[in-house]
Amino acid sequence: MSTVVHRDLADELRLIGSYDAEACMNCGVCTAVCPLEIALLPRRLFRYVELGLADRVRDESETVFSCLLCRACEESCPAEVHITENVRVLRHWLLEGSH
Repeated sequence: MSTVVHRDLADELRLIGSYDAEACMNCGVCTAVCPLEIALLPRRLFRYVELGLADRVRDESETVFSCLLCRACEESCPAEVHITENVRVLRHWLLEGSH
């Protein structure tokens, strides 16, 4: 299976709303405090965006929509990434479907 890189994916998301996932350090604190224990969200998912792996983001749409938006991850983030807003932007992008 080949992977197509969508170089402008992060820029496309920034046009939808406030998207600041490039500040994510992949430290794992967000995963540690997630009440759903979603290992993918947000750190690996944000990395997919930064690498332009749109197909992998689409493959994880169920995970994106399962997030409770409770902000536990955001409150614990040492990089002060606005995780819940990033998830909202990703949801919008996924629902838009024109990509």
